[in-house]
Amino acid sequence: MKAESMTVVEWQERFATEEACLDYLEQERWRRGFTCPRCAHPDYWYTPGYRLYECKQCYLQTSPLSHTIFHSTKVPLVKWFWAIYFCTADKGGISASRLARHLSVSWNTARFMLKRLRDCMGDRDQHYLLSGLIEVDEALVGGKKSGGKGPADGKARVLVACENRGKRAGYLKMQVLDKTNKETVADFSKQTLQPSQDLRTDGCPTLKTLEGPHRVESLVLPSKDSCRWLPWVHIAIANLKRFLLGTYHGVSLKYLQEYLDEFCYRFNRRRFELQIPLRLVNVCVSHPRLKANSVFS
Repeated sequence: MKAESMTVVEWQERFATEEACLDYLEQERWRRGFTCPRCAHPDYWYTPGYRLYECKQCYLQTSPLSHTIFHSTKVPLVKWFWAIYFCTADKGGISASRLARHLSVSWNTARFMLKRLRDCMGDRDQHYLLSGLIEVDEALVGGKKSGGKGPADGKARVLVACENRGKRAGYLKMQVLDKTNKETVADFSKQTLQPSQDLRTDGCPTLKTLEGPHRVESLVLPSKDSCRWLPWVHIAIANLKRFLLGTYHGVSLKYLQEYLDEFCYRFNRRRFELQIPLRLVNVCVSHPRLKANSVFS
């Protein structure tokens, strides 16, 4: 999904008012003209003062915010747009505490806004499956002390897959696992990888079980040499840990997947840095999970 590149000054000028934000959302939602979200009928009555579209067939009334993440929000759209910008414009993201200070909202409101934005990020990246040469490895994230081997040490197991495109990394996927076994790894593979891909692993017996659906090449190396075999996945894991410690000073393992979704979303679009904020606005308009849960009366 391509979007316009925008600097912080351009963003401030473009989305300075509620009206400007609403204009953009309306334009983005119905690029090809209005269609009813319930019956897909194209004919409607329009009430300009309330920006209401009423379907001529089923009489459903719809606004540009209906059944988007902004549905029934009490937070001004200008603040939502700034939350999107702060969350995406810098590779370090922003914590709920800092966002609350910047936007003059409560911590709970800032946390709620970031949660919804991360949901959009995660859902958007579910549309992509990794292909080509893919590095796969397991990482242990969190915990009070370095070292340790898993949940008993307060750490979470995270399975990481990253496309190796020679001199650069391709798309990245990360998923928290309760335990690493044949079933959870196979599940991760189905949700993340295209069939019949070339995988590189570090010799972990569980990851070798992917042989069959994929072509798996395993190599056991000392830790100091493993970076040459799995360079991009190790760089991604190191960057993830710096992101979590630098921005959030650690995170609750209960919500870790949210932060992984945010990290991967920015990582996968790092070559289009100035487009990321507007791309996320566009995703927020058509967030599939919210639409699936919507009940049209």
